[in-house]
Amino acid sequence: MTRPSATDAGVPHTTDDGAPVVVRRSARRRRTVAAFWEDGKAVVAIPASFTKSQEREWVRRMLAKLKKQGERQAGAGRRRPATDQALANHAEHLSRTYLGGRAVPTSVRWVSNQNSRWGSATPADGTIRLSNKLQPMPQWVIDYVLVHELAHLLVAGHNAEFWRLVEAYPETHRAKAFLEGVAFATSRGLPEEQGSENSSVPAGDVAD
Repeated sequence: MTRPSATDAGVPHTTDDGAPVVVRRSARRRRTVAAFWEDGKAVVAIPASFTKSQEREWVRRMLAKLKKQGERQAGAGRRRPATDQALANHAEHLSRTYLGGRAVPTSVRWVSNQNSRWGSATPADGTIRLSNKLQPMPQWVIDYVLVHELAHLLVAGHNAEFWRLVEAYPETHRAKAFLEGVAFATSRGLPEEQGSENSSVPAGDVAD
């Protein structure tokens, strides 16, 4: 039987780049400890008998191991999607995981000319563009923007149905708050991009 530790109950560990960490205690585990990525979270599985001190120490060790291995993508064992092809492949994975595979973009690419938006989508032709300003941010934030834009291929506006789709991604509210903070600090007051036919995530108002 596996049960969550107090980490799941509101005292979270985080990785160096801000991704959430879930500690899973298992009565079946006696000595072994494991770590892996799952749905944008780093999961550390430990024996149920571990003390809090042992938990902290093994979380530290296993996060260092994950970092060394370069596992930046949930459950896939791949690095952060730096190229357009890698980004498109990751978008396909997110669509399958959170949207039942229904959002099928024709292209997904990084762009350098979006100064007032984190991402944009054009439902008419199925294209998605993400600002390269997202690249240094935590993967769970990038994933939120991708899911947001994938959802726009299914629902153009920001109505209740749209947010129901987006909120299937578990880090939606946390990622929105993260982007609001970044926008307030670095991008507040930038003019909106031209092209009102595009559904998008505005950098200055990500909670629309």
